[in-house]
Amino acid sequence: MNDEFSAFPPIDEDVIVITGPTASGKSSVALEVAERIGAEIISVDSIAVYRGMDIGTAKPTAAQRARVPHHLLDVASPAESYSVATFLADTWRAIDEIRGRGRAVMLVGGTPMYLKGLLHGFDPGPPADWEFRQAIEADLAAHGPEALRQRLWQADPLTAHRLDPNDTRRMIRALEVVYLTGRPLSHRQTQFERLPTTPSGKRWALHWPRPELHARIERRVAAMFSEGLVDEVRGLLAEHGELSRTARIAVGYREVIDFLAGRLSDSQMRAEVIAHSRQLARRQETWLRSLAGLTVCELREEASLGEVTGRIIEELLRGARTREPGSTNVDGLKSV
Repeated sequence: MNDEFSAFPPIDEDVIVITGPTASGKSSVALEVAERIGAEIISVDSIAVYRGMDIGTAKPTAAQRARVPHHLLDVASPAESYSVATFLADTWRAIDEIRGRGRAVMLVGGTPMYLKGLLHGFDPGPPADWEFRQAIEADLAAHGPEALRQRLWQADPLTAHRLDPNDTRRMIRALEVVYLTGRPLSHRQTQFERLPTTPSGKRWALHWPRPELHARIERRVAAMFSEGLVDEVRGLLAEHGELSRTARIAVGYREVIDFLAGRLSDSQMRAEVIAHSRQLARRQETWLRSLAGLTVCELREEASLGEVTGRIIEELLRGARTREPGSTNVDGLKSV
């Protein structure tokens, strides 16, 4: 990418990545690894950035944050928009700060577009043209999403093919990019397809068999409700009124909002959170298969999380020992 809108290169291979679908145990693995090797964690979660959205995101506790410094938690109001470009700018700033302290950098989370922007680089494109967007949104209201999709097919067929037919927000953005730059979005973001996919040695994705992951999701959802998810959402609505689009459609939050509005019963709400969490996990797994340089860690039972944690620590420390004794690597690991 060599134009004025290019801003975010791929992260280098010294940045540690631990990812996986929702409820896979990535946060607990990362906490143990980070504490052992002296890393600081940057959250890669599009909802955990919002203040007050704690229970539904399984956000690290105060005690866990005391053990290992965490970044990009609670950095935005849930009434505000928080874009991929904002996340990447904040992440690069945090990476520089962590490295300035001589610490290792660890990215932990499962938001696909955030991960893809980090691993492959990201072209944010031009700033929004709100007049153009309002005109397109008026057409959308008058003619529906299928007419919008047909318009995108004419301007950028590759992006039209890739996007969900109901993802009107991204369709509008794709049309906006063509309007402002004269180039389709799909031609601008070819870096997503260019990079090699061989494992880098410091990037891991946790993977469970489907039945085990579903059971973990059900336990996670039950814990969320027992910890007070409904009251959390009620408090957020009382404080902020309407939440931002990203915040209000997050799994676990949109269903509670519908329950509080009387559109779902209690049992329907809980069933939908489980169903939507399973769908989210499937989408995350599909995205993860497309990302560059991830080593897949196969898990079988709870005890295997400890085995994976030990293996990751061993591999990271072994890499440190191959360097000159006593030296500090760029990622902060001490050679011994």
